[in-house]
Amino acid sequence: MRVERIEIRHTKMELVSAFETSMGVERHEEHILVRVDGEGLTGWGECAVAPGPWYSYETVGTAWHALRDFIIPAVLGRTVAAPAEAAALWSKVRGHRMAKAGLEAALWDALARGRGVSLAKMLGGVRDRVPVGVSVGLQETSEALVHRVGAYFEEGYGRIKIKIAPGRDVALVKALRAAFGNIPLQVDANSAFGLDDAAVFEAMDGDGLLLIEQPLSHEDIFDHAKLQKRLRTPICLDESIHSAADARAALEMGSCRVINIKPGRVGGLLESIAIHDVCAERGIPVWHGGMLESGVGRAANVALASLPNFTLPGDISASRRYFKQDIIEPEFVLGPGSTLAVPTGPGIGVEVVPDRLARVTERVETFPAD
Repeated sequence: MRVERIEIRHTKMELVSAFETSMGVERHEEHILVRVDGEGLTGWGECAVAPGPWYSYETVGTAWHALRDFIIPAVLGRTVAAPAEAAALWSKVRGHRMAKAGLEAALWDALARGRGVSLAKMLGGVRDRVPVGVSVGLQETSEALVHRVGAYFEEGYGRIKIKIAPGRDVALVKALRAAFGNIPLQVDANSAFGLDDAAVFEAMDGDGLLLIEQPLSHEDIFDHAKLQKRLRTPICLDESIHSAADARAALEMGSCRVINIKPGRVGGLLESIAIHDVCAERGIPVWHGGMLESGVGRAANVALASLPNFTLPGDISASRRYFKQDIIEPEFVLGPGSTLAVPTGPGIGVEVVPDRLARVTERVETFPAD
């Protein structure tokens, strides 16, 4: 496919309810959508950045700059037969993984459509439904958390993940265990603690958690190995893992027993598959994290989560979990057994609805090849 035109679009979508983590409170989700056109094909991808450098150093502004001035020019007007060829063209650009992931995803979508196959099939997926859970932000009180979790159980979600932060941690786990018993439960600290806080996690160690996600620094692998030795509960790394090489290092050091894969964090679907394979070779389960994506990114996430070693429920909840109305059709809905259906149509298997997209668009820039 010759890449004839690329469009980047800053979107801002209002969340159904505020989402609070140890990094702050979000009421809107701002991302960059990438559209690629060539030889009669169109592909869509989502760059899951945020307005500020809280989860990652990348922001809407830095990703826009990296795409416009470096990554898009590397492929515009070129003929690309596979995503790996595009990645090779922009390989001299260091970092900016989320920016790269958005464009790579759009190329995957277009190329899969050109072949007339689903993205899941092109990636090597093996499931027609993927297990999912729900991520619950910090609540004002333990009682409010219990109420919110109960509502998600009524909707049909089977696995609960709660955000924790210093001073808002052990008591939340105890409250949920008291209210709901031995539900599938995990916690996510988003790097908010230090190794000196090990007692917090030791106090949770008998509560039957599925895992403790990224308790220590977003750049750390070494101290996580020390903490994991003190716990029976598996540590899961998220922010610390940017590549298959990072995953290999973490597993060889004993820093974790589970890895969360987010294509945006690691630079795209190609690197996500590489991490999946590294973990599969070592018998380490992976699961798919979420970045509050629109249906465009969610569709690609569901396709990736259909690969065989995604054995734990992902944070790829139904569209209405986050947005009153998604920008795609069909929207993702929660199905039997707390699952989402893997789209079977060509490419990502969903279509962007133009008027919905227009309503959430902040700015657009288009790059023609000629």
